[in-house]
Amino acid sequence: MDNYIAVDLGASSGRVMLASFDKGQIALEEIHRFENGPIEQDGSLRWDFAKLFGDIKAGLKKAIEKTGGKVKSIGVDSWGVDFGLFDSDGNLIENPFHYRDSRTDGMMDKVFELMGKEEIYKNTGIQFMQLNTIFQMLSLQQNRPEIFKKTDKLIFMADLVSYHLCGEAFAEYTLASTSQLMNMKTGCWSKDIFDKLSLPMDIMPKVVAPGTVVGKLKAEIVEDLGCGPIPVIAIGSHDTASAVAAVPASEKINWAYLSSGTWSLMGVEIGEAIIDDKTFKYEFTNEGGVGNTIRLLKNIMGLWLVQECRRVWNEQGENLSFSEMVALAEKAEPFAGVINPNDGRFLSPCDLPARINEYLAETGQKPISDKGQIIRMILESLAFNYRWMLEKLEDIAGERIDVLNIVGGGIQNELLCQFAADATGKKIVAGPIEATAMGNILMQMVAAGKIESVAQGRKVIKKSVELEEYMPTNSDLWAKEYEKARKFFDV
Repeated sequence: MDNYIAVDLGASSGRVMLASFDKGQIALEEIHRFENGPIEQDGSLRWDFAKLFGDIKAGLKKAIEKTGGKVKSIGVDSWGVDFGLFDSDGNLIENPFHYRDSRTDGMMDKVFELMGKEEIYKNTGIQFMQLNTIFQMLSLQQNRPEIFKKTDKLIFMADLVSYHLCGEAFAEYTLASTSQLMNMKTGCWSKDIFDKLSLPMDIMPKVVAPGTVVGKLKAEIVEDLGCGPIPVIAIGSHDTASAVAAVPASEKINWAYLSSGTWSLMGVEIGEAIIDDKTFKYEFTNEGGVGNTIRLLKNIMGLWLVQECRRVWNEQGENLSFSEMVALAEKAEPFAGVINPNDGRFLSPCDLPARINEYLAETGQKPISDKGQIIRMILESLAFNYRWMLEKLEDIAGERIDVLNIVGGGIQNELLCQFAADATGKKIVAGPIEATAMGNILMQMVAAGKIESVAQGRKVIKKSVELEEYMPTNSDLWAKEYEKARKFFDV
């Protein structure tokens, strides 16, 4: 039996997962879970990296003690776009900014003054979102230029953890590709973008492929954890890249994936980037994948909308659980309204129920006060948006998609899974829940030579987990309602 450790960092929590590979199956165990929200610091939203890394080390120690130190390797994944800055002595200059921080407000327009929107897209193939690294860096360049004079290296979040573990600075390809600073045709940093925006390209680390052994645990980490110099692997360090790697899809069926959690990310796996008028118009993104693939996808606001409603209501004393909210939604009347989940006003922490009613009023719809009704409308709107996305993917790729594979924690919301089947008219295959950790482990196994390919790994995962299927119901009604809803998504 071989043991592997996956450090899986999400936007609201982090986990250290221990995996064992035995008799052709992967078994996962959550060893340590910890909160991972932003903190207020100097008027900005930041990541508390010292606390984050302390929690990671605590989890690693537990996993190493449980295995008696018999661990093949460690891999780290995280969300994209955020980064830490290091000085020439290898010290983190300050806590990394959180992607929801307001310093990027209005920064997209400033970037487009320096370099045309279409020119940037043709270079990077990345969906325009104000949280992207390109806008974060320009904000620093324009408002705090002195910070770059102190900077020796910029390192993205998952790789930042790996750097603290093994001392090697690198940019794993899938994570780096989310920055909107990479030429997706070459897989290298785009000199055109850095030059035209006057950004320092010399601080960007070397790009490495997923599955690369980047180093071994540093001596001080070995001493802290009480283990040997365990290899550190650059897996598909972007959490969605790892999640897509774990999609247990058949090679014989045209499939799309939906990584469902705080964010929903829907796309297809292709051989090379598609950067054309259609992908530019619909703002689809071409992000790096594992196994020499591209993830053609689009970001959707996702279950953040439910999470933020819950936060607001619980602060008002409601103390609602997610299951209670879904139960209320299930009892509510259908199709009371529609929102575009990706409307910019929903991005930052706010009184989201109030923002939703503001949106409804602006679009000529009736305000909603019932909590179950609001949650049901969010879930229906997400499902309608999934159908819109699938139609665009079929148009871009020129192929019909037969199955939508949903992975991640969002599959625990069975009502949303059924709504996705109803709205899209597609068969839904849900699972695994722990797709990101599974994909993380899969690439460690590839690096160790335990499996030959991602395709073989997907067969292993299919044997290792239980999958749920959802078939469309009330198709005519959902199709009729979708025709009313699609106007909120059309661009």
